[in-house]
Amino acid sequence: MKKDFCLAIGSLVSFMLSPCFSDEIDPQVAAESAKANAFFDRVYDEKVARYPEWQTFLGIKENYSEWSEESEAMAQRELEFTKANLKELESSIDYDLLDSQTKISYRMAVEDANDSINNFKYRHYNYTVNQMFGRHTEVPSFLINMHLVTDRNDAKAYVSRLQKVDHVFDQLIEGLMTREAKGIVPPKFVFPRSIESCRNILAGAPFDESGEDSALWEDFKNKVQALELGEETKSLLLADARAALVDVVKPAYEKLIAFLEMQHARATAEDGVWKFKDGENFYNEALRLTTTTDNTAEEIHEIGLSEVARIHGEMRAIMKQVRFEGDLQAFFEFMRSDDQFYYPNDNAGKQAYLDRSVAVIDDMRNRLDSLFITKPKAEMIVKRVEAFREKSAGTAFYSQPAPDGSRPGTYYANLYDTANMPKYKLEALAYHEGIPGHHMQLALAQEVEGLPKFRKYGGYTAYIEGWGLYCEFIPKEMGLYKDPYSDFGRLSMELWRACRLVVDTGIHAKRWTREEGIAYYQANTPDTERDCIRMVERHIVMASQATAYKIGMLKILELRNKAKEAMGDAFDIREFHEAVLVNGAVPLTILEQLVDEYIASN
Repeated sequence: MKKDFCLAIGSLVSFMLSPCFSDEIDPQVAAESAKANAFFDRVYDEKVARYPEWQTFLGIKENYSEWSEESEAMAQRELEFTKANLKELESSIDYDLLDSQTKISYRMAVEDANDSINNFKYRHYNYTVNQMFGRHTEVPSFLINMHLVTDRNDAKAYVSRLQKVDHVFDQLIEGLMTREAKGIVPPKFVFPRSIESCRNILAGAPFDESGEDSALWEDFKNKVQALELGEETKSLLLADARAALVDVVKPAYEKLIAFLEMQHARATAEDGVWKFKDGENFYNEALRLTTTTDNTAEEIHEIGLSEVARIHGEMRAIMKQVRFEGDLQAFFEFMRSDDQFYYPNDNAGKQAYLDRSVAVIDDMRNRLDSLFITKPKAEMIVKRVEAFREKSAGTAFYSQPAPDGSRPGTYYANLYDTANMPKYKLEALAYHEGIPGHHMQLALAQEVEGLPKFRKYGGYTAYIEGWGLYCEFIPKEMGLYKDPYSDFGRLSMELWRACRLVVDTGIHAKRWTREEGIAYYQANTPDTERDCIRMVERHIVMASQATAYKIGMLKILELRNKAKEAMGDAFDIREFHEAVLVNGAVPLTILEQLVDEYIASN
């Protein structure tokens, strides 16, 4: 649906977030838009109120001792809430009387609700415990990173959450059983690493006599010791936590481990979602939701093959620049194996990696005025992935800040083994996860005035990850990546995302095996065998997700080129980025319309 925007001279922020106007705002438009936005925020607040963990993530200390419910009954209730809210929206709000920004919100709300309703039948088509994530690692990660302890009540709430972990895991096991009844069981390779992650949580005091503290025990002790409380009060809190860990948390994990071991014996080696009932339709729908496009699996596969060939050509140019003698595969092997490209795999080497990442981000932070009009106020830090999950976690990821400023945005670097974090990728990775990547985008979205909450804190993977990958490319245009090997690192990361288009569709639409996917990565990228294996295993447990990056980046570049061609000398990269970012995460179809209106305004 094409929307008309009335364009005003002045700040793009003001333009993008204001209703259309000539000399004054139409009172009917203002009233109906206010009514719609009040509805959106009410629905959002009501949903947040049903999920204590979501409240904690947002910095809200309500239900601070509770976990979110993840039962089948809760899923059914959410479906009814969605249907009722959609009906109310469509019957009580006059779309034609909304200002342009609120029309976007209306469309997004309607599309999201219909997607939730239509895909409810696929709600079990996922692996809630896998080698990358799941409640088994989310529970400790949430307590360590999200549950702040600023006073005695916060500490008691932490203990209360520990005391309820058994209920959380009972719901998890029930969900795994429901999925198995529908034929949805992870492939065999998932189980050993998922079980290992569970056992890692139980390593150390108070679970064993190893002499080391477990991650949860260390975290709680540190948080309590930092409080200004009497020693007797601290001792009581620590005793309660120790009892909860030993009497509740440990048995809950042991019960989950026992179930996973039994399920492992029943699992098969089939990898793609084609094995599910109606798996082909599920995958097509997953691609549509992930990419927010109508690209078919075959089209995405062909885009990937084309991009792989192009990037290989640019890599060969770098080979000539550094005077490397040999073919591309020999160059890949050189990049994989030469010690000059890796920090030592010890604490000093890992700290050096973090320090260099901070320096890269700080340098870019000082250059932001040349790229952006609006910048986020929230702080951002660089942090190692915690030991208990670093063996199974991804290479790097970003966690957005709490809206109230109580928690900064965080770029997590996985330094389990520095052989998997080459120096030549360091810059591109920092730009993607930190600045100008996810921090600029996600932190800014939740600070923009005038957006309803579901847009401030929501997201579309193709937009979010497309922006992150685009932000690996921006520094190239700025004259950064001065070392040709770092530019190779940038290209290798873009190549990785292009290969994802090929392999994800290969596994889930063309019935490639796990081994065929690994072989494709090994033949076409400089990455280690371990990385290739882990990436293919990610494709298997997260069908379609990895296609978002390249599809999103290509769309942003396409729209930027369109704006440059249309506007000529009037094109300003800062204004283009403002148009892309100031509306929060949107589907790529809506992003295109926003950029079209930005072009028309100039």
